[in-house]
Amino acid sequence: MTDQEEQELRAELAKFKEEHRDLDDAIYALEALSMPDHLQIKRLKKRKLHLRDRIQEIEDTLLPDITA
Repeated sequence: MTDQEEQELRAELAKFKEEHRDLDDAIYALEALSMPDHLQIKRLKKRKLHLRDRIQEIEDTLLPDITA
């Protein structure tokens, strides 16, 4: 992996982590409403799970698990 590819992955990782945190805030705000939109909450949680998986993939690429 080149330095540029690593920098791009790190930038993408930071973006995804920020979006993941923002989704947390949005979900908590929706759940706090007196009549929460359960479908919207479900969609946000699904997106959050997708982001978590992508974050894990990038972290595995950047920091491979070395088994001796």
